[in-house]
Amino acid sequence: MAILPLVIAPDERLTTVSSPIEKIDESIKTLAADMLDTMYHEHGIGLAAVQVGVLKRLLVADVNWREGEGPGEQYVLINPEIIEDTKDEHAYKEGCLSFPDQFAEVVRPSGVRVRYLDLDGKTQEKTFDGLLATCIQHEIDHLNGIVFVDHISRLKRDMIIKKLQKLKKQGAFDHVHGPNCNHGHHHDHGHVHGPDCDNDHDHVL
Repeated sequence: MAILPLVIAPDERLTTVSSPIEKIDESIKTLAADMLDTMYHEHGIGLAAVQVGVLKRLLVADVNWREGEGPGEQYVLINPEIIEDTKDEHAYKEGCLSFPDQFAEVVRPSGVRVRYLDLDGKTQEKTFDGLLATCIQHEIDHLNGIVFVDHISRLKRDMIIKKLQKLKKQGAFDHVHGPNCNHGHHHDHGHVHGPDCDNDHDHVL
């Protein structure tokens, strides 16, 4: 499998609505596998196809994996649609692989029911709650051209975008996402999946 380069904000692709997948063929299955490999490589717990430059409605997630222990419970959702959410909400301090080292508290419904296609093309409906619900909502937002900083104040959002814009101009992320990453840029991801991981940690989605 392959480690794919990530799309780093600001980038107009991250504000673009992704297209539905019409046919689940080997290219889609390979993309999903590569996305999972990329997500693990980058120490994330969720990834949308647009984050690797593919504007298709596909996301992957695994909030239970631990460094050095291999995959936890993997999810691959194709053309996902939230059909119901809970009235109660939870706040999580979210991060995003497309926003390196940036975190902000985001309030979302604590549970969602999602309809989607699996890799066999079968329609599934599943209820997600807790951190997994947050992760799935974060990734579905990506498919709709919405990023997590769209949920915070304009002032904080603009500060994060300007900081990343400056770092991009300085070339800080030019070699961040290759399989032999040696650029020296510090990613504050490592603690996300430590052995005592819980919902009080920052999560990179």
